[in-house]
Amino acid sequence: MTENAQQQPPAPSTDLPTQYAPADVEGPLYERWVERGYFEADEKSDKPPYTIVIPPPNVTGSLHLGHAFQHTLMDALTRRKRMQGYEALWLPGMDHAGIATQNKVEQQLAEEGKSRHDLGREEFVERVWQWKEEYGGRILGQMRRLGDGVDWSRERFTMDEGLSKAVLTIFKRLYDDELIYRAERIINWCPRCLTAISDIEVEYQEDAGELVSIRYGEGEDSLVVATTRAETMLGDTAVAVHPEDERYKHLVGKLIKLPLTDRSIPVVADEHVDPEFGTGAVKVTPAHDPNDFEIGRRHDLPSLTIMDEHGVITVHGPFIGLDRFEARSAVVGALKEQGRIVAEKRPYMHSVGHCSRCKTTVEPRLSMQWWVKVGPLAKAAGDAVRDGRVKIHPEDMSKRYFDWVDNMHDWCISRQLWWGHRIPIWYGPDGEVVCVGPDDEPPTGEGWTQDSDVLDTWFSSGLWPFSTLGWPEKTPDLKKFYPTDVLLTGHDIIFFWVARMMMFGLYAMDGEAPFHTIALTGLVRDEFGKKMSKSNPNAVDPLVWMDAYGSDAVRFTLANGANPGADVPIGEDWVKASRNFTNKIWNATRFALMNGATIEGPLPDASEMSAADRWILSRLNTTVAQVDAYYDDYQFAKLADALYHFAWDEVFDWYVELSKTTFFAGGEPARVSGRVLGEVLDVMLRLLHPVIPFVTDALWTTLTGGESLVIGDWPKDSGFRDKAAEQEIELVQRVVTEVRRFRKDQGLKDGQKVPARLDLTGTVLAPHEAAIRQLLRLQPEGDAFTATATLPVAGAEVALDLSGTIDVSAERKRLAKDLAAAEKEKSQANGKLGNEAFLAKAPDHVVDKIRTRLAKAEEDIARIQAQLERLPQA
Repeated sequence: MTENAQQQPPAPSTDLPTQYAPADVEGPLYERWVERGYFEADEKSDKPPYTIVIPPPNVTGSLHLGHAFQHTLMDALTRRKRMQGYEALWLPGMDHAGIATQNKVEQQLAEEGKSRHDLGREEFVERVWQWKEEYGGRILGQMRRLGDGVDWSRERFTMDEGLSKAVLTIFKRLYDDELIYRAERIINWCPRCLTAISDIEVEYQEDAGELVSIRYGEGEDSLVVATTRAETMLGDTAVAVHPEDERYKHLVGKLIKLPLTDRSIPVVADEHVDPEFGTGAVKVTPAHDPNDFEIGRRHDLPSLTIMDEHGVITVHGPFIGLDRFEARSAVVGALKEQGRIVAEKRPYMHSVGHCSRCKTTVEPRLSMQWWVKVGPLAKAAGDAVRDGRVKIHPEDMSKRYFDWVDNMHDWCISRQLWWGHRIPIWYGPDGEVVCVGPDDEPPTGEGWTQDSDVLDTWFSSGLWPFSTLGWPEKTPDLKKFYPTDVLLTGHDIIFFWVARMMMFGLYAMDGEAPFHTIALTGLVRDEFGKKMSKSNPNAVDPLVWMDAYGSDAVRFTLANGANPGADVPIGEDWVKASRNFTNKIWNATRFALMNGATIEGPLPDASEMSAADRWILSRLNTTVAQVDAYYDDYQFAKLADALYHFAWDEVFDWYVELSKTTFFAGGEPARVSGRVLGEVLDVMLRLLHPVIPFVTDALWTTLTGGESLVIGDWPKDSGFRDKAAEQEIELVQRVVTEVRRFRKDQGLKDGQKVPARLDLTGTVLAPHEAAIRQLLRLQPEGDAFTATATLPVAGAEVALDLSGTIDVSAERKRLAKDLAAAEKEKSQANGKLGNEAFLAKAPDHVVDKIRTRLAKAEEDIARIQAQLERLPQA
């Protein structure tokens, strides 16, 4: 091939800018999609439905990497289904976030020197609505930045009129079916938020406390109990021992003196007590411990509440008014003065519950609350998965689901807040209790009052899959789009949300589960696998990365790490790499358009195509099939990886490079390859679109003149395969790869040209000589050519003239030095592995490491010797 033939001809004009600028493309393009109604689902359509409801973010929230991660995956699923011809609905909305939102507004009031009680309930709730309109929902705008293809016309809020009606309806039905009841039980109480919180809203962590052992009673009628919460002894109403514990049989049924008080309490026998733990005797405080509460019920013990809702002691003179933690020290001090402290251990590390919202230590507290009887509801939720109506993906996550629904305790649904769905129970002057449904008139008259509590936020969000579609009305939306197809969410909220939706959906919708598949993801972590949190310096605002690298780059990075159920590490360098990928797609497509890539006319017959043309089409259809299979199995990381390597490695690095000589030469082969390249780019951009929608839509509309990829067709595997072409191009790749490796070993620069003679006689490589020379920067051999190195590869022979390109003598010295080092390493490793005494004592991992070093040394020796043999004589 001549030098002139290798020169690129002048480029024709193109509509694409020379560089991709995400900020110039993404915002305007998203608004165009929304304005044209691409994301709006038609409930009257004859297309098959595909529905995903978004896990509603808190109205107080902002987009974090966890949101961006799950939204990317949900968007990819929905966009693909839309392209496949489904009536795809991805329904957005927000949760009113009871405690979190009330705290926001209370903080705002505090800055004004006021509390909610200064305003009163109605005015405070109105203030919260004002806050919501002014500050809430910031995340919705951030979702647009990410490219969420949600149906904004159907946006919902859990306090909307329709959703509120759904809440009242299901409360009334559950109440009438005796599945909601009111009872005094031990609940988790937050002294900061001043409300009950559910078990799943308590976060446990190891705290440094103290364990004190206290002697109750006198002389032979005494025993020792140990506790980490000495202050609660003021509410003790018994001491419990195991019925078979011989040490205490003489005390069972007797009364002993409770220190610091003027009360005597009984010793009771209860099988709950572990006689092997501690002294085998436990203090019983029914009003301040869930286990003690159950012991109290079994033995008909009184329950004494010793602190108020703020955690302040309300009994026993010297301690009244002390905070619970102040009282703990004071009680221990008083017991020491009486000689009652037998032993102390501090620090004593133990698991302590904290409010998941404000991190305050939770206080178990006896309280009158509203509860859902979950037994029959939870059984139905378990059965729906066991009998296959609902699939959990990955399947090994099913165990976590069953562990929860099979052992679920009754659910405390009342919260002592003002913001939320108020419990629809009215109390009459003569003890009447009336549950009021959405179509009922509440009772009026003197003495009638409504329950002051509101419902747990998860009560309303548990209705989300059907309340957002208009339930309890029989709406066209509900008929078309329920049940939803897939719930994609983090495995960390199986307990919070997934189980609630399963219970309520099966109950309200006559046994029809709210979704066919539960696809569980892991959590986003930093590049070192550490959990991200606002309190750590590793927390990342995805909007910062979007500004710097584009939304597509962030989306592709997240999808590329999304293995089912597994946590997702992410670092900025990976986002940069994804940005490079989007730039590569842009630049390569621009080059293709400048060199004749087109979708005009039918695809040429295979007989008119080159081997490279047939190879890339064969690989294209294989990739289509792979990507479809990965989508159907929720293998986002695998599909992203397959698309990355197909686009970058096979299309850009090989096919485009192999075709350059064809394009530059012109004529009919260039026309055929231009049509093939246009086909490949068309399909490739369609495949990539659900994950990286912005850059692909901008490029595809330029390439094809089509309206938008959002409403484009999803590609199908045509069935075209050409194994012979694939094998032929694999041989070309072997030749190029081997010679490139040799060039690198010799220290040649990538662009450095080397005279070469190619003997491709009798191989399928002959038609590819021009392309091989182009890829390897190999010049014609010329009259003064001297073969100083010869490489046999893939049945061919490549002879290179390295004279004048490298200092052979210096290169031999360098390789000789490396060879000596490798041989020394081999000798040392062999010496240790041949030493029986060493092998007998050394741990397995140490021996394995030495074997690895030996294998590496032998590999290095073989490589260096081969390089030396290929070098010309100095």
